[in-house]
Amino acid sequence: MTGQPRPADDVRQPHAAERLRTLAESDASAVISIPGPRAGGQTGPLGITHAETRAVDTDGTVVMLVSATAPAARAVAAAELTAVHDVGAVLEITDVAPVAVPHRIRGRGWISGRLDAVPRTRHADTARLFGGRVPLRDEGETFLRLEPDDAWTDDLWGASSVSAEDFIGSRPDPLARHEAELLQHLAGAHQDQLEALCAFVGEQDAASRPAVEPWQHVAPVALDRFGIRLRFWRPGGRGFDARFDFHTPVDDIVGLRHAMHHLFASVAR
Repeated sequence: MTGQPRPADDVRQPHAAERLRTLAESDASAVISIPGPRAGGQTGPLGITHAETRAVDTDGTVVMLVSATAPAARAVAAAELTAVHDVGAVLEITDVAPVAVPHRIRGRGWISGRLDAVPRTRHADTARLFGGRVPLRDEGETFLRLEPDDAWTDDLWGASSVSAEDFIGSRPDPLARHEAELLQHLAGAHQDQLEALCAFVGEQDAASRPAVEPWQHVAPVALDRFGIRLRFWRPGGRGFDARFDFHTPVDDIVGLRHAMHHLFASVAR
């Protein structure tokens, strides 16, 4: 991600498999592409299929609800008719910050593997993976499942490959389902506290470069159980990210409230 600020500090962080698992189970934009021949003998993806509605089963299989007429669904159906049950596919997920900041794309993840259809007799059980978020609405939709072989992630922490075993064994961040709402709340209702953190960073910066102008904008850009990442920038100038670790990892919203209170209090002293 060219131009994306990344901190150089050695801080606690979720490992790559957890970050990708969190992304796979999110509502972030995603597409399925199937490499293969096209008209005229050319090679390339056989069209893309949008797959924003996803869940991950206990065996690490990524389950997606898609249109029954989408290219991926048609390719799987054609493979079943011809007894070719090996449709290779790549799921690409794009993570975008839920608040307005420069370089808003936070990362991307790719999962490649074997794609097939969930038998219709198992649709009701499969829908339970989504926790009631996505009932199968009509006959125009179907479930596809992707069995991971290889995976990669390129995000705010850097680029890394992820093995299928590590992906299967990981769990999503416990705050992921609430992250967008929490970041938007912090940006809208706690600007004074964020500016206090901005001033703290400005003091540290000025200690080494006294002539530097203060940072004019700050916004929360990412949140996980280990800490929060803020983005600082000036109009027309370059920005950077600062990572603030929580004093202890958090598992739920209650723990997050205590962690944020502790963080804000620490810079107010």
